[in-house]
Amino acid sequence: MANDSAHESDQESRLRAARLTVGAFFAVALLIGGAALAFALFSSGGGDSDEAADGILTAVIIDQLALTYPNPDFTNEATQTLTDAGYAVDYVPGQDVTVDFYRGLPERDYDMIVLRIHAAQTQVAAPNSPVVLPELFTAEPYSANDHTWEREQGYLGPVAYDLEDEEQYFGIGPAFVAERMQGDLGDATVVMMGCNGLISEQMAEAFIRRGAGAFVSWDDLVSVGHTDAATLNLLGHLLVDELDPTAAAAATMADVGPDPYYDSSLLSYPAEE
Repeated sequence: MANDSAHESDQESRLRAARLTVGAFFAVALLIGGAALAFALFSSGGGDSDEAADGILTAVIIDQLALTYPNPDFTNEATQTLTDAGYAVDYVPGQDVTVDFYRGLPERDYDMIVLRIHAAQTQVAAPNSPVVLPELFTAEPYSANDHTWEREQGYLGPVAYDLEDEEQYFGIGPAFVAERMQGDLGDATVVMMGCNGLISEQMAEAFIRRGAGAFVSWDDLVSVGHTDAATLNLLGHLLVDELDPTAAAAATMADVGPDPYYDSSLLSYPAEE
């Protein structure tokens, strides 16, 4: 996120390669010596999700970004829009966004997941050309003593807000979402507010294979103020106008336009015909 600015496949072998650092303006993945990242074909895993208790729709705002760019006005307005649409809303503060929180997220049976989080990008070698993958920030300090197997298998790696920042956190890429999350997202709509969510399709595809119904995010860097405003607009189109995610994202772009600094666009995956 810019200032104001995440078993092998039976169908094809998984490519694993060293992570390479690429710039993402204060949200970058750091080089991991010898680590590898699975990204080719993900199994959906998990079981069938139960309906929300008592038939009540549920939503969650996961606010890792609040640790660096708090915006209580966004939280209050988004919560009001969701509540008015009949959702019971949970709020997860930034410090609670850990590896294990992401791991168990599908089991919480949310119908709407708003990820107000930083995201980095990692470049991974591929047969024809490098692939750029998003990595979702946690607030869990990176340690070589924690999550050892998942680190060694490339499911987790260090991310930092700045190339010169010595403070690192665990980041999760698409392979973690597809293979290490537990349970099924039960057709939930996932709104990933951070940078790079749809810079490639791997993160979106991982969430879909994990059971999400739609994944909405930006195709490049995005400033904090713009994604906050755009997401509030998007929720209105989704919940008040009752548009499908593709139409809602398009309507939001018509209303607020691309990011004024980075020219990124809000998109939905898979795109509705």
